[in-house]
Amino acid sequence: MYCILFSTLACLSTCHCWTETDEKNENICVLLKQWLDSTSVSMEINKQGFHREVVTTVEFSPDGPNGLKVLLVHRWPRGIYVDPYQLASLSDHSDWQVLLGSAIDLEVPAHKTEGFVTLVYPTLDGQIPRLLKTTIPIHGRYHEPSFVGKKFAFVNLEPPELLLRTDKCTQPSYLQPHTVVDAPCTADNSSICQWVKIQHQQEQGHASLQFTVGDGSLVIPVCSGTLLVTMMCCLALSKNIWKHKIF
Repeated sequence: MYCILFSTLACLSTCHCWTETDEKNENICVLLKQWLDSTSVSMEINKQGFHREVVTTVEFSPDGPNGLKVLLVHRWPRGIYVDPYQLASLSDHSDWQVLLGSAIDLEVPAHKTEGFVTLVYPTLDGQIPRLLKTTIPIHGRYHEPSFVGKKFAFVNLEPPELLLRTDKCTQPSYLQPHTVVDAPCTADNSSICQWVKIQHQQEQGHASLQFTVGDGSLVIPVCSGTLLVTMMCCLALSKNIWKHKIF
């Protein structure tokens, strides 16, 4: 009889603790959702020509939770590339680390390659800043020459996706309409974590970049002129070698 009574009390106590824990977790998630709803992401393109900089600004509301991790997912189109060696050099002196989603060939023209993804992990010192900025250097690929008089090729860049992770909310389902996605926990890519992908975050649409393209109708004249100049230089060089007996 006493055993049954003690078992019942223990079960009720456990259920009560679970209920309190669930309610506390739900309240934390609701507060976190309200904070996430006010975040925004904007993107700015600096410099001109084939070598640009993408400056991403994330604006947070004040009184953000401590211990929050931030991840920016850039999805680059085929007309753009980043230099892995340049990024590795910059990350040693910057407050972010980057993880490449695939290998990058620096020499391939735009029409022979595909888009790729980079994951940028800003380094935060415990507290979320009011404004978070990252600057990523990008480079335009050479495009296929045009045979119809087209002088420029246009490449559209979308603002990066903002992903956040925190241990305070253990039930990400409470954060809807923000969705939960799996991504590497750090730039080391040693483990996978659940991140909250912030919806309705962009303050702007895509940015359009233009790069000059070659005139395909000039391929034969340019190649002919180059061959002619090369042959003339070889003849002049051979004449001087023979004249001065340089063997």
